Amino acid sequence: MPPKKILLIGFILLGFTTAPALGAPSLPPATQWLPPNALISLEITQPKALLNLFTDKNLTEKIQAMPIYQKQASKKGFQEFLGLINLIETTLNTDWRTGLAKLTGGGIILAVFPQDKVVVIIDAEDSQMLKQLHDFFLNIARTEAEKKGRPDTVQTQEYQGIPYWSFDSQEAHTIIDNRLIFSNHFDGLKEVLDLRTHISDSNLANSTAYRDAKQTVGSNPTAMVYANLGILKSIPGVAKALNQGKNNPLAALFLAGITESIRSSNWLALKLQVQEKTMHFQAMMDGAKIDPAGPAAFSLPDKPDEGAWPNLQVPRYMAGLSFYRDLHRFYAAKDDLFPERTSGLIFFENMMGIFFSGRDLTDEVLAETKPEIRLVVAEQNYNPEIGIPQVKLPAFAVVLRLRDPEDFDEVMEEAWQKALGLINFTRGQQALQGLIIDRPIHNQTKFTIAYFSSAGLTEKTSLHQRYNFRPALAMPDNYVILSSTEELTRDLIDTLQTEIKHPAKALAHTHSLVEINGLQVSSILKANYETLVRNNMVKEGHTQEEAESAIDILITVVQFIDQLKLSVGMQENITRADLELKLNLP
Repeated sequence: MPPKKILLIGFILLGFTTAPALGAPSLPPATQWLPPNALISLEITQPKALLNLFTDKNLTEKIQAMPIYQKQASKKGFQEFLGLINLIETTLNTDWRTGLAKLTGGGIILAVFPQDKVVVIIDAEDSQMLKQLHDFFLNIARTEAEKKGRPDTVQTQEYQGIPYWSFDSQEAHTIIDNRLIFSNHFDGLKEVLDLRTHISDSNLANSTAYRDAKQTVGSNPTAMVYANLGILKSIPGVAKALNQGKNNPLAALFLAGITESIRSSNWLALKLQVQEKTMHFQAMMDGAKIDPAGPAAFSLPDKPDEGAWPNLQVPRYMAGLSFYRDLHRFYAAKDDLFPERTSGLIFFENMMGIFFSGRDLTDEVLAETKPEIRLVVAEQNYNPEIGIPQVKLPAFAVVLRLRDPEDFDEVMEEAWQKALGLINFTRGQQALQGLIIDRPIHNQTKFTIAYFSSAGLTEKTSLHQRYNFRPALAMPDNYVILSSTEELTRDLIDTLQTEIKHPAKALAHTHSLVEINGLQVSSILKANYETLVRNNMVKEGHTQEEAESAIDILITVVQFIDQLKLSVGMQENITRADLELKLNLP
């Protein structure tokens, strides 16, 4: 086993998370030993809370009973890993759960610095066990290096009278009392040891940005992430990503307020709290003010009782997205948002002019919509009589509200039928099958659907991908439903009829809401298993066994996610994002 792999396994066993050291009263907080110019630090102040969540005995037994685990366990490499774990347990005279708790209970911190330097500091509750484990891996590394005739790759040296080790030329680490310090470069370890010896105020703990972020996060988080945006924004790749909204209408629409907040902030803090089987993340930024007269203000509710609406629930619900976006104000600010007229934007405007019969897109079309925009994604339930496509795509729909539906319903219907007509005309020129238009009624709402006929097909169990779509337009009351399938349209009509009787309330101080149902996502992954395996083999060059293993792991991970919910908003001119992750654990 290569020395680098041995070291990697060792640090995985020592800690799979990160945080400031709290468990060693004889040592100062680890952040006082880190330079102040950290780009990102990932800290876990309560490692045992995460250990209890992810190493629960019932969860472990459930994973071990899974076919994917048993399949992996039969492989030579995995058996070697399990054998190594058993050997470590014997050497340390403990089980792996107890060992992890004692080795990481004081906390861990991972910090990333310029020039790709990374420093990891782990404080163990049991210093003797930490040294035993290190000696164990040191002996293995020396044995492996001697077998390869390269004993010099494992070195023991001193700096400032402190011994440090290197299992290869690309890392250096040391142990001081119960504290393990690791860096991927000797320079990183040297900076930590220099700060330890020459105590000064120039360290991460005393940097202004870090202190402000720490104060905002508050006391006793399970974990915390700190990002120095002042430095990160100067990195070309990050700067480019932040500027995407300046020439990308969709990025500007969906990320409104978020990128502006990042651009004006010095730091970002992410707080994690763990409660039973739920992980709650909260992200905060400083100075994240948005000009109420600026182009991004279209995402800001004008009144305290305005904001994004709750997501719409339908059968086989996979995901929902709800936004407060004033489309009229958004498009009215297009010259400020997109000063350069791209070909895509010009094409969009020309097509909208055709569909809406030359009406002004800003003042005569988008002005008719209210700011609440909701998107729904659901798994499809296919009718065998119509046909089942080989690749099964989820259904999706966007739901808007109109200010004056009586005058605008027919305008929308005309635009929709023009779009369908253009599709049929284009496909007809290519001698391809066209869409058939129908006007069914559901729950007292007449709506328009278009579909590809499967009449005359003898085999209907593996149809072309186009049979995933039966695009529809429905306008119950003052709502507009634009859906990819008839079935989802019917479900949404039913849901909206209930909402009409019992109006939804806006989410205060929230302009964006995203929800994902992990179990339903795993269901559609299973439905497309063979297609996913085939694509993995083609794109990644994997064997069938490797591709199946990759897809099995993906599905297994998704199955452990019960629900994910992300909300973003502004309060007191500060952007806040809350992420709640409910896990499907035994």
